[in-house]
Formats: sequence, structure tokens, C-alpha cells
Amino acid sequence: MMHITDLEFIQLTKDTPLLPFASEDEDLNNFLMEDAKNYSADLMAVTYLFIDKKKQQIAAYFSLLNDKMAYDPRERSIWNRINRLIPNQKRRRSYPSAKIGRLAVGKEYAHEGLGSQIIEFIEAMLVKKPMMGCRFLTVDAYSNATNFYRKNDFEYFTMLDTLDKTRLMYFDLKPFKERIEQQL
Repeated sequence: MMHITDLEFIQLTKDTPLLPFASEDEDLNNFLMEDAKNYSADLMAVTYLFIDKKKQQIAAYFSLLNDKMAYDPRERSIWNRINRLIPNQKRRRSYPSAKIGRLAVGKEYAHEGLGSQIIEFIEAMLVKKPMMGCRFLTVDAYSNATNFYRKNDFEYFTMLDTLDKTRLMYFDLKPFKERIEQQL
């Protein structure tokens, strides 16, 4: 079984040579090969690679961007559940978040737990040495990936998108941060 510590982790830049990569999703493959560098250059998203040096290929990648979770009056009960996570004096109509723009694991590395390791890696990136306030991690998960995110403790943000191609989901980073601090 592959572990992310067996892979080289780098941030994609305009000068990074793109090694071969093939996931089971053509949209995710195309983003990496055709758009990721442009997103970075335009300050829209930052993409990170996990490289298998032995095979000279990209094992997985993810991109992150800023986001916010905002109140939607049509989803009052869900918003109330989210607000209960926040102390009264700090409750707002929106909360700072980071968004997983894309996350893909190569076919050769699929179903080995690498995706879940990457989710935990992202969460740790956001709470161990934060560069900005960020309470939640969000994702517009493809419908066929919602079970993966649920398995990794993400919740649905709305029920209005149940028939859409993607579902907005979130993860509260505060309990994760508290678990890390207890381990120290």
C-alpha cells in the first residue's frame, strides 16, 4: 500500500515539468495538464503534486483556493447546525473556508487509501501552520465522490443540490485542530 510519505510533495509552478498522470476522471486529468498552471498564474488556485520518483509519474494531486461558507435562508436548519459550532459572540453570516478545487489519484494508486491520506494532509496543512483564518474545508464533490468525502467526515452543506452534478460539502477544522493539539 502506498503512503504519501513515500511520495515527493511539491507545489506546481509555471516551471514544473508535468510528468504523466492518469486518473479515472478525464476532467481531473485535463485540469492538471491544461489548466492548473494558468489557475496558479491568475492567483485562482494553487495545485500540489505527489510524485512517485521511482516511476517518474504523478501519483496524485490537489488544488486549493479560498472560499467562504455563507448563510442561505432556504437552508435555515443546516445553517443553525453550523452556527452551533461557533461561539455566540463570533457567529456571522459567513465563515472563512478553504476549498478543495480538485483532488485526483492516479489509476495505479486508486483504492489504496491515498485519497483519504491526502484529505488528512490538507487538513493538517490548514491548521498546523495557518497563514490565514480558515474554520472550514469545503468541496464541490462530484456526485460519485460524495461517499468518499462522507467517509472522511465531510457533511452536506445544502440539500438543494441533491440532483446536481456536484454537492457542496464541508469539514469543520476546529475539532481536527484540537485532536492534533492533544497528541502533542
